[in-house]
Amino acid sequence: MSGFSVNRRQMLGIMGGALAAPAIIGKARAAEVTLRLHHMLPPVAPMHKAFFEPWSKTIREQSDGRIDIQIFPAMQLGGKPPQLAEQVANNVVDIAWTLTVYTPGRYPISETLSLPFMVTTAEATSVAMHKFMDEFGQDEYRGMKPLAYHVHAGGKFHMRDKAIENQADLDGLQIRAPNQNVGKALSILGAEPVFFPVTEMAVGLANGVIDGTCLPYEVVPAFKLHELTSVHCAPAEGGRGLYANSFALLMAGNAYDNMPDDLKAVIDANSGIDLSRQIGKQFDSFESVGYKMCADRGNKFVEIPKDEIERWQSATQPVVDEWIETLNDAGHDGKAMIDRLNQLIDAETA
Repeated sequence: MSGFSVNRRQMLGIMGGALAAPAIIGKARAAEVTLRLHHMLPPVAPMHKAFFEPWSKTIREQSDGRIDIQIFPAMQLGGKPPQLAEQVANNVVDIAWTLTVYTPGRYPISETLSLPFMVTTAEATSVAMHKFMDEFGQDEYRGMKPLAYHVHAGGKFHMRDKAIENQADLDGLQIRAPNQNVGKALSILGAEPVFFPVTEMAVGLANGVIDGTCLPYEVVPAFKLHELTSVHCAPAEGGRGLYANSFALLMAGNAYDNMPDDLKAVIDANSGIDLSRQIGKQFDSFESVGYKMCADRGNKFVEIPKDEIERWQSATQPVVDEWIETLNDAGHDGKAMIDRLNQLIDAETA
């Protein structure tokens, strides 16, 4: 055990990662390990409060205090969100949570989950993603140890005043797209996709530059979407959702390899497919808060029929075909991979 008291460790954490990490790592012979976890969201975000904090606490408790995970939200250690995976690969940070569409084409296997109509529930789709990555993506994050893969809950249309019930309703509407492939799908369906950073989306809605946006209910509180929009349009439950972006929780290979075996076992016990399931389930639960805020304001809810979504899925097949070629160009059998992913999603959802 380390000679540091709990208060001493907390003091070092307050001093910041640049000073705290070397000070504690210097006690490695006492089996004391500090891991710096870096992510893009503010500390008030559900992912930070409901996952990162409890997860790090569990690891600390199961290691009898020998593993201390210091969490740095809102890119406090520097850089921009698209650089998070690179920071792990270069051992700048020990653990990072990254959104794959922030680096289009860099991690094509995991990015496949961000294609349109590749989501049912976040829980089922996250488990399917983990199995998919185990089968096809073992080499995608070289030098890193993936701890979990997941998606958020399926995105919905949050519109200023126009209801979306069928493809004709999309004609000519300017809608903020969450990623390039979903933007291509929206264009095929007749909308005019706009690529705003999510931080600028609220201004675009407020001043009428865009008619709506595609996002899960989870983000409603952070951007006050219940005040900026009045109509919320979602695919009927039981079928495919519009889209979900994919994420990876990554650990630096050196940080893991340098740990003693008993502490590696603690990390192993708190990672893997069960963790992917847990995170996906949490993202499903995050939806209820945003939904309730929209309902309490008296906003309108529209259900897009399952057969209509299936027609959209068929119409946007060219987006999938183009991605198959992207996977082929990367040396994979793109069609076989897409077929297998659909099989896994359907099996986990059933």
